[in-house]
Amino acid sequence: MDAIERKILDAIDARSGELLEFAEDIFRHPETGFHEVRTSGKTAEQFRRLGLSVREGLAVTGVEGRLACTLDSPGAHIAVIGELDGIVCRDHPYADAATGCAHACGHHAQLTAMLGAAIALSDPAVRSALCGEISFLAVPAEEYVPDSTRREVESAYGVKFSGSGKSELIRTGVFDTVDIAMTCHVHMAHSDAGLLLGNVAANGFLSKKIIMHGKASHAAIAPWNGINALNAATSGMNMLGLLRETFPDDEHIRVHGILLKGGDAVNVVPEEVVLEEMIRAGSLNAIKRVCGQVNRVFEGAAHAFGAKAEIRNMPGYLPVIARPADPALIDAAELLKEEVSYECATPSMFNGACTDVGDLSHIMPVVNFTHGGFCGSLHASDFAITDPVRAYIIPAKMMALTAYRLLKDHAAEGRKIISEFTPVFTAEEYIHFIEEMAGA
Repeated sequence: MDAIERKILDAIDARSGELLEFAEDIFRHPETGFHEVRTSGKTAEQFRRLGLSVREGLAVTGVEGRLACTLDSPGAHIAVIGELDGIVCRDHPYADAATGCAHACGHHAQLTAMLGAAIALSDPAVRSALCGEISFLAVPAEEYVPDSTRREVESAYGVKFSGSGKSELIRTGVFDTVDIAMTCHVHMAHSDAGLLLGNVAANGFLSKKIIMHGKASHAAIAPWNGINALNAATSGMNMLGLLRETFPDDEHIRVHGILLKGGDAVNVVPEEVVLEEMIRAGSLNAIKRVCGQVNRVFEGAAHAFGAKAEIRNMPGYLPVIARPADPALIDAAELLKEEVSYECATPSMFNGACTDVGDLSHIMPVVNFTHGGFCGSLHASDFAITDPVRAYIIPAKMMALTAYRLLKDHAAEGRKIISEFTPVFTAEEYIHFIEEMAGA
């Protein structure tokens, strides 16, 4: 351990009480995607106290605190990312009474880790050892927001890519100068270790809003004069169930949906029925293929009843591209091994859930780790932090130590990662792809 690393650890330990208070405050005040006003305000306030250059209102509620380091060589620009939003989980003991939102996915831990890293890396002695820039980015709406919220932020704020905060930040150029993204999360893939290093492959998804248009009629006197949109929708859901056995196991396909509207009155033949279907898969090709199958299922069901299926795509997240543990991560974990165990992600690991970190992984290298310190299931009422040190303090140290490793010695490790990375999309190509998916 060198002197700078010792200073990083000491800085976080010295302010651990402050970090734990911040974590508890955010945990007890969860907010939904694109509405994280209090959370973003608290984060911006912390950035200003550290003397960072602050930008607010990014993708509605996003906040950036930028730290400029020495710039006497090319260096690298790292985005250290935390997520602002909670998830709607009304049964959680700390759910907001009005919105049902709770921090049942650990995003408050991410924000705390990001803040701890900002505290350590903005120390003058540490800062002088870094080459490049660091953007501490608190991003909105990682959890997929409902269609009503999408329409709201599109109308009120001019958001174009309302499927996720990171997608909109890419579209608006916030990531244009970023070379490497650094992320963390509570464990999503199973791990018995305190830290899981590397980015585990994960599903991407696309959602469809399906409106079945029928014809109203009196349900008792003359049902034969109507066209039952609910029957057409039910037929489509049954057909979709029969289709599932054809999905290859290795593509990790999941198709699941909800009925948003089943009609207007029980004594009227339903003339409008609304569903939302989510299509998950481990590759873009699989998502596209299954989208076509789902379209045919509901269009065919509508045709059979004389109804009409109106289908609108709502782009979600791209699959996460797996990335092995980078040496900088391993070196950081080695320094902490007396406090926490670690293991490295393997190619066989897969996360069936989705995250918009996948979108970033198609554009830039994502240096990622996950951590323990909690119990229960993600997005469930039993999710709880059981070990604040492992949930908040250790991740903060990991982020700060890794960023230091990437930017020290004229950003030698960071530049190596950048030079070896081949993006799937440029930012411009990504924007075109999302626009294309919306119209597919």
